[in-house]
Amino acid sequence: MPSRYLTALEQNDFSTLPNRVFSIGYVRAYAGSLGLDEQLAVERFKRESPDPSVPLQAPVGVAFEEVRRYSPRLIAAGMALVLAVVGWNVFQRVSLMRAPQPSDLTAIPESWTLGAVPGQPAALSLAAPRPAPPDQTIPALYITPGLEAELTGVDPASPEAIAAATAGAPPVQRAFNPRGAIYGASANASQVVIQARKAASLVVRMADGRVLFARQLAAGDAWRAPAGVAAVVDVSSHFSDFDVYLNGEHGGTLTAEQTPLSQLNTRAQALARQAAAEIAARTQAAQIEAQAEAQARAATVQTAMATTTGG
Repeated sequence: MPSRYLTALEQNDFSTLPNRVFSIGYVRAYAGSLGLDEQLAVERFKRESPDPSVPLQAPVGVAFEEVRRYSPRLIAAGMALVLAVVGWNVFQRVSLMRAPQPSDLTAIPESWTLGAVPGQPAALSLAAPRPAPPDQTIPALYITPGLEAELTGVDPASPEAIAAATAGAPPVQRAFNPRGAIYGASANASQVVIQARKAASLVVRMADGRVLFARQLAAGDAWRAPAGVAAVVDVSSHFSDFDVYLNGEHGGTLTAEQTPLSQLNTRAQALARQAAAEIAARTQAAQIEAQAEAQARAATVQTAMATTTGG
């Protein structure tokens, strides 16, 4: 190989090289004599020295002019296919429809209007409905003798004691019904529950300004207030949108946009003490009345026994 070709290869002067076939042969021979990979040397030469004899070709892509030319035809064909399918379905439904026809019954049979006909069986008649049989599968409720009197102090067999125990009892308010998520303290550590009637925000701030609870409540969501915490309940919307439950019973709605939490806890504690005192008073009265009735019965028995012994 001439030395000028070696100099041209080392200086990347491809203009002095012979045609491409001989140049590739020189590159291969030169790489072999140097102990290099001949194929890698040839590939690198091809990349760095493009073949000028091969003309550049235009990029191959979608002929948008052709697509634009045939687009109206394709759209028309698609619309025609859709209309054909819809028309076929409408035709099938219309063909299955039947016009109203007169009844095949030309006359009413005589047996339908006159009742029994000689030579034919008598028509069936329905009697009055009978009451359902008594249910015999549910056993009678067993009541342990003396259990109610021991727990409540009221004798269930004495109508007077039951009437005295229920007299003056305050009506039971609507109980708390969880209809959404419940936040705050646990059920056994709270006496006050605030429940949103509709979507509204509720913010509870401590006395030092820290936020104890802040959330956008959905309708039915509730927050249990902890006991013994000095905080203020702040509502952004109208305060009547929040129900207050004290000791599990409805205690009205919030009366202001900012309500001290201690006020609600005090009301709940007062109601709990009042309910406990009323229950204790009714139980004590029922026990005194039961003892009086027992003493009266004992006196009656003693009088009867004395009369029998004296006679």
